[in-house]
Amino acid sequence: ETVAAGGGSVCWFDGAALRVGPDSAGANPGPACYGGGGPLTVTDANVWLGRVPEGALPIPIDRDAVQMRLDALRREVEAEGGAVESLEHLAEALIRVANAAMARPIRSISIARGHDPREDVLVGFGGAAPQHACAVARELGIRRIINHPEGGLLSAYGIGSAAITRAREVMILQPLEAACPALRTASDELTRALEIEMRESECVAGEVDYSVTASLRYRGREGVLVVSLSDDTSLAEAYESEHRRIHGYVDSGVPIEVVSIRVEATVRPSLKASAVRPTGMDSQRVESGKKVWFGGRYHDTRIIDRSALVPGDTIDGPAILREPFSTTVIDPNWRAEAKEDGLLDLVDQREDSTESDDLDDPGTLEVRTHHFAGIAEQMGAMLQRTARSVNVKERLDYSCALFTSDGDLLVNAPHMPVHLGAMAETVRFAMQTHADVAPGDVLISNDPYGGGSHLPDITVMTPVHDADGVMRFWVASRAHHAEIGGMTPGSMPPNSTCLAEEGVLIACRHLVRGGESCMDEIEDLLRSGPYPSRSPDDNMADLRAQVAANRCGARELERLMDRITPITAEAWARRVIDATAARMSRSLAALADGERDFKDHLDDGTPIRVRVVVRGNTASVDFAGTGDVSPGNLNANRAIVTAAVMYVFRLLLGEDIPINQGVLQPISVHVQDGLLSPVAGPDAATSPAVVGGNVETSQRVVDVLLGALGLAAASQGTMNNVVFGSDDFGYYETICGGSGATSQGPGADAVHTHMTNTRITDAEVLEHRYPVRVERFAIRRGSGGRGIHRGGDGVTRALRFLKPVQLSLLTQRRGSFAPYGAAGGRPGALGRQWLERADGEVEPLGGLSHISLAAGDTLVIETPGGGAWGQV
Repeated sequence: ETVAAGGGSVCWFDGAALRVGPDSAGANPGPACYGGGGPLTVTDANVWLGRVPEGALPIPIDRDAVQMRLDALRREVEAEGGAVESLEHLAEALIRVANAAMARPIRSISIARGHDPREDVLVGFGGAAPQHACAVARELGIRRIINHPEGGLLSAYGIGSAAITRAREVMILQPLEAACPALRTASDELTRALEIEMRESECVAGEVDYSVTASLRYRGREGVLVVSLSDDTSLAEAYESEHRRIHGYVDSGVPIEVVSIRVEATVRPSLKASAVRPTGMDSQRVESGKKVWFGGRYHDTRIIDRSALVPGDTIDGPAILREPFSTTVIDPNWRAEAKEDGLLDLVDQREDSTESDDLDDPGTLEVRTHHFAGIAEQMGAMLQRTARSVNVKERLDYSCALFTSDGDLLVNAPHMPVHLGAMAETVRFAMQTHADVAPGDVLISNDPYGGGSHLPDITVMTPVHDADGVMRFWVASRAHHAEIGGMTPGSMPPNSTCLAEEGVLIACRHLVRGGESCMDEIEDLLRSGPYPSRSPDDNMADLRAQVAANRCGARELERLMDRITPITAEAWARRVIDATAARMSRSLAALADGERDFKDHLDDGTPIRVRVVVRGNTASVDFAGTGDVSPGNLNANRAIVTAAVMYVFRLLLGEDIPINQGVLQPISVHVQDGLLSPVAGPDAATSPAVVGGNVETSQRVVDVLLGALGLAAASQGTMNNVVFGSDDFGYYETICGGSGATSQGPGADAVHTHMTNTRITDAEVLEHRYPVRVERFAIRRGSGGRGIHRGGDGVTRALRFLKPVQLSLLTQRRGSFAPYGAAGGRPGALGRQWLERADGEVEPLGGLSHISLAAGDTLVIETPGGGAWGQV
């Protein structure tokens, strides 16, 4: 995962917060201190603070250029009302932003792989890594660092010292008990083949080590775990031990299957580390009294030649080690001990972890934004890792977010836009119906008339309390459950006319109460009613994963409150939202005042109209003129409309910041009762159907908003929902298409656009799990509109079914309203779909279709292209 916060990353001010990256100064012109006219970078900040001593770089350091860039940045901050105490404070704030950016993906990657980084040791590679290692370790809660003398030569030296490995793997895909007798034979055959390959390889010399592993999984799951194939432990025991370590539980009674067996042959090179000739820390190699800035003030700091260290030497920070390939900074309250082979073992000596924050500091604002956003990303990693369904693990049809104690969206991970803008409504509704939530409570809801979207989207919400029991935050996760009951398998009936026909309604209630599970009650509910869930076991497994994801987020927020106090954490949450609101106001102020109208239609002719009025730094969005409540299921509630408005106006910002409630602060949204605000009846049987509104109407709302603001031509305008199943399973996927062109360039081919951000299931996974074969999946060339900038092309997807299934299609842009072009560009092609029956008959299908298929029947879908920009 690339982190845009290295030494060459450009430092800048966005009007609210200090930013670092993603742009880089590169090698030419390089950082300002190189003297080549480059911009202010992280390296320059380190130079100004004294953390890069004289002679550390192979060129003279231009401190005057650094001062000039810092002075200019200071003026920008102060022009927006920010306070900068000194250039040193400003430079240190930039370093803190960079460190937070480095720490954030480390947390997410660790959580995704089942590790708590606080239990690990940090090892830094690259020339600038040792300058930041102590600070990044503290961001992560890591107490120990191992520093290698040649860590700065990661690529040059590391490639030479890497092991040479050859591997062979064979698929098994059999139950464990049936596969066991053949595993040893397969491993022997693979080993013999590798032995021949290694003997014939000219680049391999030395003793070869062989290892044999098997990839196992529970039957019906996608995630595999790799265990060693040894004689002393059964594969079942090894797998369950590893599963319990990573996931925290085992599924007793669920069969285990062998996915593959792999043999690796490894040769360790004879290359040795360069000789270290310690001479001792004599006075000639230690400079005392150097002033270096740490923690808001200058410290007397020793400058030590690394070659002077002998094993057993200890150094208390602050200190700086001067060495040929890097510069190692030992922060205050860290102690380093020299080990054999020139290694340094650094240990954090600090006991008090409480931090104080200045709410007016733009650098700390960006750091806290990284903290909050990183927590949401950790939640997403946990959810994907622990879920069972293909819909979550493969298609990534889920979202995780943090909310204030008032229910305002604070930050989110980069998940589903249609979820993120709407989840705040669900949290607020939960607060109204459960005002007495207590520590240990977890709530659940999929009620579209209680802030939800449609029934397959189940939201799990957890209040986060401080040590005194005061509720300070909410965390929530929303996942699309591919089966929640309803008239048709997959819970996306194209012909539903009321909410009751779309599945099991879960009005807001407890999933966990005071730490005690209410899961049995929820499972009973899923199995009840006229249209119960066809896969309640999968529902419950994913709900447990959502609870685990929420617990991950709550735990991290609790740790943050311990570090900076609960009141300060809440204050920073509000500050992050207010900063986004300020950015949004500036973006609106850059638009010309006036009214902007636009209208488009659903395939049945229902109009969706919007009028956007911009006045100064505010905007009004009014959907008057939109059609009445649909007798079908294309109704979209206010939460979905709000999500679409938030998404589109977020595009105006043009900055990489989390979407939050601040986007809507300068915007008023007006929605009248009708298609975009259906009114609930006394019960589910009398409430308008909504399952298509979330996936289809939301896309059309985005199209009219983009058209009104003139930001882009229309994208495909549909999620191309395909659902099939039987009495015992349901599968759901959305299919990509063409995106609309803009004034800046052409639209993209074959992508999910706007309100959906999912993947499509890999063909190998789809074919293994379900009775279907992917006959064709290709770009639909020429389906994008023609213009100065062409629209993106859609795709062609053909699925052949191996057994009888019920098929449902919920799609738009199949009628007479093609994806519009902009500025004279031509529209994209409409989508179409048909069946090729096993007997050769071809049967056209409408945009909303439900039909029974026999074994051998093939569904062919051509998705719409995007509109073009500009007349050719």
